[in-house]
Amino acid sequence: MKIMKLKGIGATVFTIALLTISLVGQAQDPESKPNIIVIFTDDHGYADLGAQGQVDDIKTPHLDKMAEEGVRMTAGYITAPQCTPSRAGLLSGRYQQRFGLDENGTIPLPLDEVIIPERMKKAGYTTGMAGKWHLEPNHIEHTWIKEHMPELAGKRLKPADIPFSKKLPYMPSERGFDDCFQGEMIRYWVNYDLDGNDVEKQHIVDKRFRLDVQTDAALTFIDRNHDKPFFFYLSYYGPHVPLEATSYYLNRFPGDMPERRRYALAMLAAIDDGVGAVRKSLEDYGILDNTIIFFIADNGAPLKIDKIDLLPINYPRASWDGSLNDPFIGEKGMLSEGGIRVPFIVSWPGGLPKGTVYDKAVSSLDVAATSVALAGLKTDKKLDGVNIIPYLTGDKKGEPHEALYWRFWYQSAIRMGDWKFLKAGPREFLFNVETDEHENKNLLASYPDKASSMKGKLEKWGKELHHPGIPDGNMVREKKWYDHYFK
Repeated sequence: MKIMKLKGIGATVFTIALLTISLVGQAQDPESKPNIIVIFTDDHGYADLGAQGQVDDIKTPHLDKMAEEGVRMTAGYITAPQCTPSRAGLLSGRYQQRFGLDENGTIPLPLDEVIIPERMKKAGYTTGMAGKWHLEPNHIEHTWIKEHMPELAGKRLKPADIPFSKKLPYMPSERGFDDCFQGEMIRYWVNYDLDGNDVEKQHIVDKRFRLDVQTDAALTFIDRNHDKPFFFYLSYYGPHVPLEATSYYLNRFPGDMPERRRYALAMLAAIDDGVGAVRKSLEDYGILDNTIIFFIADNGAPLKIDKIDLLPINYPRASWDGSLNDPFIGEKGMLSEGGIRVPFIVSWPGGLPKGTVYDKAVSSLDVAATSVALAGLKTDKKLDGVNIIPYLTGDKKGEPHEALYWRFWYQSAIRMGDWKFLKAGPREFLFNVETDEHENKNLLASYPDKASSMKGKLEKWGKELHHPGIPDGNMVREKKWYDHYFK
């Protein structure tokens, strides 16, 4: 295995060159097509990015530099406050409820859904991924099990009860990714090694710190493919539990604090070093200016209400991961801002203005539509996102989206402009989420007509979905959260 590439990486100063944006969305010479990297973190709260200015203990100098030299979104959203549906929305570019993947424990990403790497290959891109996938069948996906393995339906299953042969068609190596280094902890499904060699598809074990391994897989992909247009999905498994970090990162955060916070900060420092290493590699190969990087979290942090410093530190389930969602209300699993508004940066030195803060609502859905446009592919009307580049350059004014929608468990929501209508079981809320009060003040009684109009639009969207409708019953899993955060 390759020796770690991360120690001693410093911040890099980049020269920003403006690129004529009129080519975006048109057919382009292959050499002019930008490389695209999507970095997706896991259970990473809005506060935990130094550039956000929310907390003073976070150390993310490389990401802060990337924000200074690119565009930082203050209203960047994902499509669900949970791992599997959020990832399905990102990679398909469609609301995952359109194909029935509403939550963890339903179905894997359907094989007939066209995802970003499959699209990019049609434009001549080489594609790759590293890290967490979480879109193959698993033992809690009861809807899929009932249809595809009915002999197991209704039984209490273990992960090993789903044979790999059933998972394989859903793996990234079969879904358009040319290079694959997929895995979360120490076991990886790969078709290349960290020395840059092609290998037969196989599972390997690498017991080093998972975030460093995932960074090394990204750096190796760039080494292998820097001389051609590429799309790479770097899906870090952090700061999701189980928490782990090496002393190299932990020693950056001395002092009195909850241990779970210390580990989250260390894991985010490892991710930040990884981002710095990726950008340094791109610069060394002379392709940084022509590479667009999206940095997005998959949902807000799970606070478990009280942020208990639960031990042991590597406790794998149902615990605070040490990350924070300030200044927003709520947490993972909720459609309040704390669950769905996340760190979101777009960097493209050759194509975007420097040091921009963008406050209009954008979505992880926009990654697919933007990638399609940059690759010179024909617009697909099935995509729910938009090409956000013209909005970020100022060539297009106004809101990128007339509305953004959510439905999760017994919750649903819609955002239009600065306004958000939220329905949680029988409770209804109307917020202006761009004021300092954001979700601390329910304006439903003051603006009943606006609430009614937005609710109607939300209900109309709900009718388009695979399982139609907007939930109206009493909450089950969410009740404790709404009783606490919205007293």
